[in-house]
Amino acid sequence: MSTVNSTGSTTSADVIAALQKGSSSSASKTDAAQSRFLKLLTEQLKNQDPLNPVDNAQMTSQMAQIETVNGLDKLNTTLASMLQNSQSSEVLQAAALVGKGVMVAGNSLSLTSGSKTYGGFELPSAADKVTVTIKDANGLEVRKLELGDADAGVHNFSWDGLTTNGAQAASGNYTISVAATRGDTTLKPVALQISTVNSVLRTSSGSVSLDVGSGLVSLADIKQIL
Repeated sequence: MSTVNSTGSTTSADVIAALQKGSSSSASKTDAAQSRFLKLLTEQLKNQDPLNPVDNAQMTSQMAQIETVNGLDKLNTTLASMLQNSQSSEVLQAAALVGKGVMVAGNSLSLTSGSKTYGGFELPSAADKVTVTIKDANGLEVRKLELGDADAGVHNFSWDGLTTNGAQAASGNYTISVAATRGDTTLKPVALQISTVNSVLRTSSGSVSLDVGSGLVSLADIKQIL
């Protein structure tokens, strides 16, 4: 696994040269296959029995087969190029997030005394009632936020830092849990936390991961960019 967002020595010219080299290699393989086929076909025609010549339908079938093989070869080359371009684009998108705040699945909430703090949740479907429970490091309930109804999707909430009895909660780390219902149905919302993207990593398989401090996530795991 390697860090992708750091400055490297590879230039755009190097990338283009590599792509051209791969394209040239694929083209030469296709040309070689065509050359071998035409040579074999020529030899077959030269040595055919004059009283029993090669059937036109058979020759047409053979030519169609080599064209099919060439077409698949070109298709594979095109798909490989598209995949490489897609992965490069994904790396650039991920690199642009370094230093930014994002919402990802998690239940952490950090409070600085005297200021608001924010969290989020994602609902699988619309809810009549959403409740966020905030607990301290000892697991004791500090505040319960009744947020009312909400549509399906990602939502944010704010906490003013006050406890249930109106006192100012101490600065530090807290946890949240989210409960939601629609009529008599209990929904399964996902709690979201704010994290900062520290770096972008690209694995040997080509997939891209983002280090958000609490762990590695993919671009698809990011629910909201702040």
